[in-house]
Amino acid sequence: MNDAVIVDAVRTPIGKGKPGGALSGMHPVDLHAHAIRSLLERTGIDPAAVDDVISGAVGQIGEQSANTARWAALAAGLPESVPAVTVDRQCGSSQQAIHFAAQGVISGAYDVVIASGVESMSRVPIGSQTAGRDFLGAGVGRRYPDGLVPQGVSAELIAQRWGLSRERLDAFAAESHHRAARAWADGRFAAEVSPVKAPSADGTPAQVTEDQSVRPDTSPQVLAGLRPAFRADIWEERFPEIDWRITAGNSSPVNDGAAAVLITSGETARRLGLRPRARLHTFAVVGDDPLLMLTGIIPATRKVLDRAGLSLEEIDAFEVNEAFTSVVLAWLAETGADPAKVNVNGGATALGHPLGASGARLMTTLLSVLEQRGGRYGLQTMCEAGGLANATIVERL
Repeated sequence: MNDAVIVDAVRTPIGKGKPGGALSGMHPVDLHAHAIRSLLERTGIDPAAVDDVISGAVGQIGEQSANTARWAALAAGLPESVPAVTVDRQCGSSQQAIHFAAQGVISGAYDVVIASGVESMSRVPIGSQTAGRDFLGAGVGRRYPDGLVPQGVSAELIAQRWGLSRERLDAFAAESHHRAARAWADGRFAAEVSPVKAPSADGTPAQVTEDQSVRPDTSPQVLAGLRPAFRADIWEERFPEIDWRITAGNSSPVNDGAAAVLITSGETARRLGLRPRARLHTFAVVGDDPLLMLTGIIPATRKVLDRAGLSLEEIDAFEVNEAFTSVVLAWLAETGADPAKVNVNGGATALGHPLGASGARLMTTLLSVLEQRGGRYGLQTMCEAGGLANATIVERL
């Protein structure tokens, strides 16, 4: 059986996802194409050698609709003969794209694959694809007669269940910003980020080199002044036990960004003269309670470690997506992982969470962290809407 290796991974800077954000003037196809093109340039791979492009996007509507991966591949200059497909496992879409790409290589169906992802939340606002639509149907309504809830309310339920105080949530968020700021100051993101020339507010091109959402000077005291973001009469009536402590400050922001990963077999890499950075060791995906929605990372972590035959202590670095700080703190409480190994260069609270790109972004950062710290095994996991989660273990080569 083939193995699957990561030759390289690259991401764009992450822009603030709103009008006036650094990348908001860029069409998502062009933003995505930039990440793919950068990957091709860095690896020197012949574009015609790519067997498929598998990409994640969550808001598959408007400018991100109609199989956006295909248009990004063409915009990046790949030959028309190279196919592409867009997948949707919500926030884990590009992590799932990595799994599908690796599984294709391992099975022998592919030799060379690009796994990537994009989200322009400036131009395709979160929830656009479901707004005003009954996307659940009658069967789900019968199974969950009390109804499901938005992710922010799920994050509140998690904070309540695990007894996470507002102070802990805000302290974790502030630390994420401080870690990200130190990583940028120390040059730890330099190798993974490909600067983007994007239209500025007046239409002139401007070079975007760094993540926009990092706030070096924030503190728990500053964050304590923010109001709960998801408190509403309808949810207070249904969940009177909630203390309402999830804010914009201890949640991930709205962002624009893209990332891409080149995956081959070890034999193909040798044949093409490529030096892989890591081996894709083990994958897992789970379903979990769709009301709590974001807790799937806990069983996903257990499942992937069990499949890998590894203990938690053998993992040298973790990337756990900070959709909300309550999610990561609950995961820490259940797994017992060392917080010093988790999101060491900051997480999505600071760096941002461009939904469809985040799985590939986490992988790009995880490879950097393993190399910077001399680690062997890395684990990334991603909570996903609907009560889903992916987990991936890589081994640095």
